Amino acid sequence: MRVLGVDPGLTRCGLGVVEGAVGRPLALVGVTVVRTAAALPVAQRLVQLERTLVEWLDAYRPDAVAVERVFSQHNVRTVMGTAQASGVALVVAARAGIPVALHTPSEVKAAITGSGRADKAQVAAMVTRLLRLSTPPRPADTTDALALAICHLWRGPAIARLEGAIAGTRGSS
Repeated sequence: MRVLGVDPGLTRCGLGVVEGAVGRPLALVGVTVVRTAAALPVAQRLVQLERTLVEWLDAYRPDAVAVERVFSQHNVRTVMGTAQASGVALVVAARAGIPVALHTPSEVKAAITGSGRADKAQVAAMVTRLLRLSTPPRPADTTDALALAICHLWRGPAIARLEGAIAGTRGSS
């Protein structure tokens, strides 16, 4: 299975493609950061992000897209940009007919390190180890995108099966 992880952001949006499966070695397929200039209007920045995401879906053909779930922060301006970038990723994946999932930061940390309270250094160390890289990916946005992809590879199919079982139970009452 091939997953595109998206660490949404308006100034820097991390993209990472990982291939693998539970119990099998993981492989880094591609990684980058989409940067948009703060001087551009927000709409133009979102279009730039959309174009890059479409190019990546065409180039890497992921089976799924995993996006970090936006959570409340103290800086409303940062949250808004993150939410807007996240929405673009969701729309681009849905338009392409690719399943998309949202994962919380603590869910990703728990999947990668075993602790939902792990710090960025611990996540970077595990991503480096799991993908057999010589150095941690830089900047942190790329590490987070790769961690999202790995999390989805390991947890996404199980979550989908669980949701299907729950839906089946509801339908039989």
